[in-house]
Amino acid sequence: MKKPNIVILGAGYGGLTTTVKLQKKLGVNDANITLVNKHDYHYEATWLHEVAAGTIAPDRARFAIKDVIDGSKVNFVQDTVTSIDVENKKVVLEDGELDYDYLVVALGFEAATFGIPGLLENAFMIGNINSSRMLREHIDYHFAKYNNEIEKKQERLNIIVGGGGFTGIEYLGELTNRVTKLCEEYDIDRNQVRIINVEGAPSIMPGFDPQLVEYAMNTLEERGVEFKLGSMLKECRPDGITIEKDGEQEDIPSLTTVWAAGVRANSLVEKSLETNRGKVEVTPELRDPANENVFVIGDCALIMDKETGRPYPPTAQIAMQEAEVCAHNLATIVKGGSGELEHFEFNNLGTVASLGHSDAFGVVFGNKKIFGWTASVMKKVIDNRSLLKIGGLGLMLKKGKFNIFG
Repeated sequence: MKKPNIVILGAGYGGLTTTVKLQKKLGVNDANITLVNKHDYHYEATWLHEVAAGTIAPDRARFAIKDVIDGSKVNFVQDTVTSIDVENKKVVLEDGELDYDYLVVALGFEAATFGIPGLLENAFMIGNINSSRMLREHIDYHFAKYNNEIEKKQERLNIIVGGGGFTGIEYLGELTNRVTKLCEEYDIDRNQVRIINVEGAPSIMPGFDPQLVEYAMNTLEERGVEFKLGSMLKECRPDGITIEKDGEQEDIPSLTTVWAAGVRANSLVEKSLETNRGKVEVTPELRDPANENVFVIGDCALIMDKETGRPYPPTAQIAMQEAEVCAHNLATIVKGGSGELEHFEFNNLGTVASLGHSDAFGVVFGNKKIFGWTASVMKKVIDNRSLLKIGGLGLMLKKGKFNIFG
């Protein structure tokens, strides 16, 4: 009997966890497993704000895919997916194509710009290792340049962060730490630096516990962050932005605008499969309703929270839980359906957002609110747990965060 071809697209939290779990559940004679990814490494997406701020090196936030997959069971293909042909069960790559019997779509996210003029061309995104590295180097350059000009340009020291959600607030926390060091290094008065957060909602971290939101805002304001809440970004230019609040517009000069106000599923998904809000509204088994041999997980999957009636937000936690169910169901099908297919039920283990290397805030163990150093330790525990689940003890010891005192 011919071995089925399982093709997994994307080596983010969902795709790589699915691969690692499958290689443990299936033998070499059960299936041909192929993992496709643009790069030969996996990056910790939840660490990118640290890379972008310059508080950790880019290599710290990534590891080689070959270090966690079993080469005797998994064929790794480094390539970029250009299209998915579900009718003929083919994946078209820049450098060839792959036939599949079962497909796992875990292609991750891309920035959502909401049609704001100039945003795509002029703003920095915290979307991957390379874009995060570019942002860090850009900020370093302008701090270095500031005191080397006869006529000082304030816009070099104005940093605008669009978005007061998870990524934006975590980046602000790291940035305030980094800016203090940059000011010391380049002999700049810290009071000269403006860090401005623009958020369209009336509060940062919409939907988060109000007490935690107040803690985060107070902490960041004490470190010099200016909040412009209820303000809509109307235009982004190379030398600044225009925002609007209560019908009045304001121009803010800046050579650094960071966009962290929204993501959408990889646009390839919308071009290849039936979608709702750009994502596939999957079955309880995480299948595409129109193609039962196609599984969709992570940022590309739409799963409704029955309690709130809203989709679950895309997080590493939910992607990894989906991956475990996906791997179980695939292994069950490949082995002849000898077991029950699992239905996905999200087990929320808590949410913690960092505010720099020794501060954080969040909710764990159901409804326990934590702040400050205790929360920062818990955040590191969560990061280390992710490494442990993907690559075992060796990867956690190699890449884990153990600097609990800062």
